[in-house]
Amino acid sequence: MLTLDHLAKSFGTRAILSGVSAQFSAGEYVAIIGESGVGKSTLLNLIAGLDVADTGRIVLDGVDLTTLDDEARTLLRRTKLGFVFQAFHVLPHLTVAGNVGLPLTLLRVPPNEARERIAAQLETVGLADRAQSQPSELSGGELQRVAIARALIHRPKLVLADEPTGNLDPERAAEVLALLKATIRQEGAVGLMVTHSEAAARSTDRVLRLTRAGLVPA
Repeated sequence: MLTLDHLAKSFGTRAILSGVSAQFSAGEYVAIIGESGVGKSTLLNLIAGLDVADTGRIVLDGVDLTTLDDEARTLLRRTKLGFVFQAFHVLPHLTVAGNVGLPLTLLRVPPNEARERIAAQLETVGLADRAQSQPSELSGGELQRVAIARALIHRPKLVLADEPTGNLDPERAAEVLALLKATIRQEGAVGLMVTHSEAAARSTDRVLRLTRAGLVPA
């Protein structure tokens, strides 16, 4: 489903990534750990098509991202990627349902189909009764569940999570991690989570460490 093939990235004379290779299967949930400054965020940006590698390939669902122009990468992000961030990035002026359905709006999914999918997704994340709530009325754990629902509503092939439990207490973090893992498996997506949390890393199927020599088993 996702292949990283000898990725390298430098900024000026400073090499950030070198020789990064790995393969990930559909339904697999993987944690990427590593010291600060080793390039974890840079790696996520490359995989998301937000930045371009100097050398190497990124192949997602048969498409080589490194051959795409800006417009094609934007379309690929919109259709095949989902994002979950530490800061939630829930839009305050939209209801819970409006936030979750935003990817469907961008993809011009017919309203009737969108409503059905939003209702089903909110049921999955345990927020069926909060569809018309405002984000300001939700707890941190609920906001992160909104973010997960939004990331998966359009059935992406790849879900990228960057410190998704960084703003949550241990109990809420455990709930969010279990939900993220279950929904990734249910949808058959690849899930990649960058984290400094040992507890978060233990919740995944396998853990890789990013080093100056590439990705290695942790």
